Amino acid sequence: MSTLQGVNAATAANAPADERVYVTLMVADQLFGVPIHSVQDVLGPQRINRIPLAPSEVAGSLNLRGRIVTAIDLRKRMGLPERSGDQPGMSVVVDHNGELYSLIMDAAGEVMSLPASEFESKPTTLDPLWQDVTSGIYQLDGRLLVILEIERLLDLNHAKAA
Repeated sequence: MSTLQGVNAATAANAPADERVYVTLMVADQLFGVPIHSVQDVLGPQRINRIPLAPSEVAGSLNLRGRIVTAIDLRKRMGLPERSGDQPGMSVVVDHNGELYSLIMDAAGEVMSLPASEFESKPTTLDPLWQDVTSGIYQLDGRLLVILEIERLLDLNHAKAA
């Protein structure tokens, strides 16, 4: 078990029942949140091997302690501009149905415990693509924290059909 897994379990277990815990990440100046129970690890820049004929959102694969992990480019998946070549991306590794996925982001944020009562449904003005892969938002001191729904985010077949 990685150190982050132990922290995740302890953080989630110690959070009051009326709070939700997220790992935050930055992608193109937008703050996103991933439920902490899905997060396995946070990685610095990694060597990613391209996968021929993969969907454009799939950056490739990386080796994480002997396991092959599919790397998803969040900028492409969320319809955001590409990262400039001199900015190395970081990754948050999530577990989905027993498989590991690396979500490539610009920067890792912090672990935030937020009141469930402040969670808001998705605004109708949110981009339709974002509507499909998010569960809601938090308004934080002039910033919007968009909560990613991992299952929908990783459903690349659905993304092609939409």
